[in-house]
Amino acid sequence: MTHFLDLWPIPASELRSILDNAKSRKAARKGAPKGLADIDAPLAGRTLAMIFEKNSTRTRVSFDMAIRQLGGSSIVLNAGDMQLGRGESITDTAGVLSRYVDAVMIRANRHADVEAFAKAATIPVINGLTEKSHPCQIMADLQTLEEAGLPLKGARIAWVGDGNNMAASFIHAAPKFGFSLAVGTPEGYEPASIDVERARNEQGRIDLYRTASEAAAGADVVVADTFVSMGDLDAEKRLKDLAPFKVSADLMKRAKTEAKFLHCLPAHRGEEVDADVIDGPASLVFDEAENRLHAQKAILEWCLVG
Repeated sequence: MTHFLDLWPIPASELRSILDNAKSRKAARKGAPKGLADIDAPLAGRTLAMIFEKNSTRTRVSFDMAIRQLGGSSIVLNAGDMQLGRGESITDTAGVLSRYVDAVMIRANRHADVEAFAKAATIPVINGLTEKSHPCQIMADLQTLEEAGLPLKGARIAWVGDGNNMAASFIHAAPKFGFSLAVGTPEGYEPASIDVERARNEQGRIDLYRTASEAAAGADVVVADTFVSMGDLDAEKRLKDLAPFKVSADLMKRAKTEAKFLHCLPAHRGEEVDADVIDGPASLVFDEAENRLHAQKAILEWCLVG
């Protein structure tokens, strides 16, 4: 069964083919109405179920439009409206949905639940976000950087702030695509050591720093994320601890002259990034958001067609 839960188990060559397909499909429909299906409609007759335990804008809309443009259809399921929200097991839910639809995308509170769902399912399962990783977002990010003219192999990407699920996905991607990653976090916010060790064992270069300035030095790209994520109960402490890692114009000057800025959104101007950065010429955030659609089309096609 072809699942898309994390980048780790997927060969670099297949991840490369997913990115190339995403770019090809995007180019092929340039100027077409967004609701028009792709000419080849490779997923005609297929249905994607989308389960949401967390709020969503980009994931919900991009996956919905992705399956439509590929010729299929979607069903949106909020966990609180399902029997899953009343105690039905993950495995029973997976078994039932496997009889009704062709694939499931799940945006979940716990990564372990997504893994359990995939193990019990007999159809492809896609991780739409968990507390441990966000593999669909990273594919859109990498597509965006390549479209901006940055070769991934040999690039230097700086992550500043919390070593969260997005930081983890950048760590997962580094050895697959050949870029080096500089991670700047305060004490207590480091990325998971298991992710760092695994990337290094796969010949990925992951450098850990205690300041944003050190991480951003000489970078081709600076990446930030919200300081307070869904489910965090210590907002005041997090904002205080992470404040020195805000991406400002001065911090961007530590990176290369033509360095780009990424943020997966939603953003909080004045907290993790200043407005003059995210709304400035270095920012690729809306290209990045758009590419969620194109990257996920390629992921869906990879899962269901190969």
